[in-house]
Amino acid sequence: MIEGRAVVIPGDDIDTDVMYPGAYLNIDDPEQMKPYLFEGHDPALRRELEAGDAVLVLGENFGIGSSREHVPLAMKAWGVRFVLGRSFARIFYRNCVNIGLPIVVCREAAAAASDGSRVGFDPDSGEVEVDGRRFHGEPVQPLVRELAEAGGIVPWVREREGAR
Repeated sequence: MIEGRAVVIPGDDIDTDVMYPGAYLNIDDPEQMKPYLFEGHDPALRRELEAGDAVLVLGENFGIGSSREHVPLAMKAWGVRFVLGRSFARIFYRNCVNIGLPIVVCREAAAAASDGSRVGFDPDSGEVEVDGRRFHGEPVQPLVRELAEAGGIVPWVREREGAR
């Protein structure tokens, strides 16, 4: 079970262009990206990530806009345990998978969470727990789980190339 404290980012259709403005796209080190996450949306949200135990709880269609891998990279650098949402833009979802940041779609659990809720996710069963209440989500597919365990698609490919 992956567990953490809910940090709710209210709203639907939140754009990656706002979450991480274009002025900082030249930064390629995730540690250096951290100070700019949420810059165009609500910079105060970064304070909620300082403890390193956050689970971001998101609304509908989170991550629309440009294919800014910077957003999930900065989230992961902050120590975000996983992201939980009602739904995600395809490119944001795929970027999370590619870098090994667990991403969970469970509308009911996202709706039940509030700031500070204890949230857990069991990748095997897909079960999501919010403040002791259980919700049914989808289990993580084997390949997606392998990617997460390897730290993302790049380390996963490197492991495979080294095995040859």
